[in-house]
This record gives sequence, C-alpha cells and structure tokens, in this order.
Amino acid sequence: MATRPIRYNGCVETKETNKANSQAASPANNQQAASPSAWSRYKEMTREVHRGFIAEWTVTIVLLLFATTTLVQAFVIPSASMEDTLLIGDHVLVDKLVFAPYGPVSRHTLPYRDVKRGDIIVFRFPLNIKEDYVKRAIGVPGDRIHLMNKQLILNGHAVNEPYVKHITSYMDTYRDDFPQPPNSSLPPSAIDMLQNHVENGELVVPPGYIFAMGDNRDDSLDSRYWGFVPRENIVGTPLIIYWSYEASTQDLTNPNIGIDHIVDVIAHFFTKTRWSRTFKLIHGYPLS
Repeated sequence: MATRPIRYNGCVETKETNKANSQAASPANNQQAASPSAWSRYKEMTREVHRGFIAEWTVTIVLLLFATTTLVQAFVIPSASMEDTLLIGDHVLVDKLVFAPYGPVSRHTLPYRDVKRGDIIVFRFPLNIKEDYVKRAIGVPGDRIHLMNKQLILNGHAVNEPYVKHITSYMDTYRDDFPQPPNSSLPPSAIDMLQNHVENGELVVPPGYIFAMGDNRDDSLDSRYWGFVPRENIVGTPLIIYWSYEASTQDLTNPNIGIDHIVDVIAHFFTKTRWSRTFKLIHGYPLS
C-alpha cells in the first residue's frame, strides 16, 4: 500500500521520512522538547498550592462567619443602664448559643438552657429590633413583680440585689413603686402591660416573655417603660469583657466611625483602657 504524503513547507515527505528525521534530531533539540514539560509540571504544582491556600482560607472564613453569627458575637456597651456591672465602653463577647432555640436531639447534646432570673441578657429592642439592648432578666413567665420604695419584691419576697445601683435620692412614684399609674407618656406596649398584666398591684409575666431591668435602676430605660421582652428577641448572654475603653455614648453609638474617636483611641489607648476590666468574666446573679 502506498504511503500518503504530507506536504510541509513546499516539500514532499513521507511518514517514514518524517519519522527518520525525528530520530536523527540533535540532543539540543531533545532538551528543548523536555523544557516545556518541566515548565508544565511547575505550573501544575503552583496551581495545586494556590488551590490549597484558597481552600484553607475559604474554610477559615466560613468557620469564622459561622462562629460570629451562631456561637459568639462582639458587642460594645454604649449606655450607663447596667452600671456598675457593665460600663460604657466595655467590649464584650456574647454567647449566642446558650439561649438559642433547640431541637429534640440538640437539646441533649449542646449547652442550651432557658433564661433564668438574674441572667444578663442581650436582646433585640422590642420597639426597634435593629437595636440591641442589654439588661438583667428579673422575671420569667409566671413571676409576680413589684417595687416598693426601690426594693424589688419577687413572688411575695424581698430580693437581695447586690448589683443594683441607685444614683438619685428622690422617689419617683412610677419608677420606684412599680407598677403604679404612669407619670409620663408610654408606648402602647407598656400601656398594654399595665392594663392587662397587673393583678392585685403586682405585674404578672405572661408566657413567652421576660421582664428585664437595668442594674443602674434609677437611670435605665427598661421593661418598666416599654414592656416585656419577647423570648424570641433574646440574642444571648455576655461572657467576658475582652476590652474596656473610656468613651462617650455619642462616640459608641455613632453609626459612622468618627475620625475623632479613632484618633482618641490611638492617642490614649494605654491611658484610657481599663486594664483591670480586661478579660473579666461576666456572671449572672441568681434571684429567688
């Protein structure tokens, strides 16, 4: 059978001729042929390294996002309502897992529990869920609550509250003898609380809700003024103060990080940081 010719650069060569020419190629040509193969192997190894690096960082970022949205989250205390337990400028890590809704299996395998009296809770403000508040849980469903001359009476018994701070000497009939007829305008949620959940001069906490107050009892906008905290609004409980810095409420509540605040932190980091509060654990106080 005749061999079909292959035309190349105007010359006529057979397949056998082309094969013979290839075998007769110089060693230099063989080295040149080997070079692209080595470069290909290098590029392949580089691609493997890059893929491994990207994969590791992707997993790390996913885990961090999971942790910050599901397990713990950083918050800053912007007001004085929880003094002296929490101060303005305390930066805390909040455990978001402990009060999370649980399933039939996870309730036995993960550290879930319900809110107890005396727990410090972080929650979405009922009047504006875009805002986060921190208070102390005073009453759970079924509890009967009232204040008498600033003294908390819980289920018929006076309660010792060593964490409470009073900064005013005068008495406010509504704030300090709660629940009484309000002496200022209140939102509908607080009006509903007073009209439908007061029995024999005591506030009765309904199912699915928590009654919360600040430790700075005379300077706290809490359940007395806007009503109960829905259980589903509770985000978690503070675990630890990881940094505490003397700053104003205005600086901490500014949605845009002010250049003045940044400069202040840089210039006074060591002098305004409350070092004694760094890594301080935060605990609730059991009420009975």
